[in-house]
Amino acid sequence: MRVVVIGSSGHIGTYLIPRLVDAGHDVVAVSRGRRDPYTPHGAWQRVTTITADRVAEEADDTFGKRVAALEPDVVMDLICFEESSARRLAAALTGRVRHFLHCGTIWVHGPSTRVPTTEDRPRRPLAHYGRQKAAIEAHLLDRAHRDGFPATVIHPGHITGPGWVPVNPAGNLDPAVFQALADGTEVTLPNLGMETVQHVHADDVARLFMDALANPAGSVGESFHSVATTALTLRGYAEAVAGWFGQDARLAYLPWEQWRDTVSEEQARITYDHIAHSPHCGMEKAQRLLGHRPRHTSLEAIAEAVNWLVAAGTITR
Repeated sequence: MRVVVIGSSGHIGTYLIPRLVDAGHDVVAVSRGRRDPYTPHGAWQRVTTITADRVAEEADDTFGKRVAALEPDVVMDLICFEESSARRLAAALTGRVRHFLHCGTIWVHGPSTRVPTTEDRPRRPLAHYGRQKAAIEAHLLDRAHRDGFPATVIHPGHITGPGWVPVNPAGNLDPAVFQALADGTEVTLPNLGMETVQHVHADDVARLFMDALANPAGSVGESFHSVATTALTLRGYAEAVAGWFGQDARLAYLPWEQWRDTVSEEQARITYDHIAHSPHCGMEKAQRLLGHRPRHTSLEAIAEAVNWLVAAGTITR
């Protein structure tokens, strides 16, 4: 099939594009720039690449028409963040595609209240990003159930893999936290370190997109989590990372109001987003309907990213 992937050179696309090519699909990769994928792969030589500024083209209402003009059988939208954008693209593709797959986020749920959180739990998003993703999901699945628009929504957790810094045990993106754990120096965590994060390897997200594509009868009109099968407490995560470097984690704890003053305003904001959600989502639905199981545990996925940071010299032993 002819598959158009929007936002193709990012975390998920790095793994998704080669999988689509290897499966025999005719792949068109749409992205804003010419950034190389995080991990090189020869399959990219067999992909048609198109540069498009989505924001600019949506401003004059040409983006959806441009995608439709590519005559896709399938569209995978990895970078849609506003309900209005999703509505326009879906309208342009109505009656013209066999499958439309959207990348959402587990943050549509807001904080976990019953764990593991299943896909049918209420949507109580905390901020603009989650609210917009929840609105996109509601619109696409309503279209699927009401008039047959062939939509599937996949909700990843904290995507990780080699090539970028994963969410760390303090709930932010500062590589110095990993360095401190590697050195055996003290790391201070917010509260009691019992909030949770739930990573997923980018390739496991790509695999779920592939499994949904291969089974439209089970995936159209549905949403699916894409996470490792267990969440990690910040404390347990820190202890595991320290152990990778032969260290015992030296951990201290401060109440949030004090802890946030120990880091930059940006890092505090990122940490708050993660610990306010403290996700712990389940993967039973994807296994039941699509036969999908993630191949990486949270720590296995994070370890690949950390090993890459060591090889790149970002973390020193």
